[in-house]
Amino acid sequence: MATARSARFLLITCAVAALTLAAAACGSAGTAPQPVASSAAATATPTPTPAPSVAMPGKSQGPAATKAAFSAPADVDNQMFPLAVGTQFVYRGRIVEGGRPVPHDVIFTVTDLTKTVDGVPVVVALDQDYLRGRLQEQELAFFAQDDSGNVWNFGEYPEEYEHGKFAGAPSTWIRGVRGTYGGIHMLADPAVGAKYSEGLVPAIEFDDVSTVTSTSRKTCVRAGCFRQVLLVDETSPNDPASGHQLKFYAPGTGLIRVSARGGDPPEFLALTAVRHLNGPAMAQARAEALAMDRRAYRVTKVYRVTSRATAGTG
Repeated sequence: MATARSARFLLITCAVAALTLAAAACGSAGTAPQPVASSAAATATPTPTPAPSVAMPGKSQGPAATKAAFSAPADVDNQMFPLAVGTQFVYRGRIVEGGRPVPHDVIFTVTDLTKTVDGVPVVVALDQDYLRGRLQEQELAFFAQDDSGNVWNFGEYPEEYEHGKFAGAPSTWIRGVRGTYGGIHMLADPAVGAKYSEGLVPAIEFDDVSTVTSTSRKTCVRAGCFRQVLLVDETSPNDPASGHQLKFYAPGTGLIRVSARGGDPPEFLALTAVRHLNGPAMAQARAEALAMDRRAYRVTKVYRVTSRATAGTG
């Protein structure tokens, strides 16, 4: 979930390949590190918003083209991708390397930080990716909801780690910088056949396009069974060898499972828990995200066009 293609979930996140639906439905491989949170899981179902006419995003078209389309951008209550402050999603699974499964786990936390990107206050999410129980990648991901209810990608700062040590963040991108477009992460009212761009980042060859293929699936994972599940098929037109990411979203919860057709290496992830951070856990997540935010200004010039992340409404 950290780089634009390899671990995006959610992301940001997260390819998952041909696990049979029955086997993947209620089980997963790997042992994730303990999440930052400890309280019981809960979900809420926000009211859906009307669907706009959505075009492939660009600097001169669509809701992303004007700041006026984002009057309350940090209030992300899209029913298929709600980002309530303090919510933490724990995913467990595997990645197949050389035909052998390797434990792969992701912890995605909605912090209480906001950050102004391209003139819009955005939600700051902390996405931590573990391979064999060791941190491989962690990312700050930025999202905003427009007035029609679409959730947009506004950028990513993905740090890479080797043998537990920081190794750089070469895939950083920020909306509006160097020809970068921030596309749609989730439609306000997804309908079968709808097709949209998740973003275009020429510098890192990121150009993902998503197609809604179903809105009525039933899917079970360790966190529970869900109805009216949305299935989105994500591809990269400029990199057909990367295959298809298949992402499953449940109303009131968000991403519950990721699968794939093709691509190398294939990954498998499933939601195991949704938690709500208490005060100390929230403070820990905030501190980790702020440390990354400070480091990013030293690591990459692209990031320096943004304001500092702050607690509250930014």
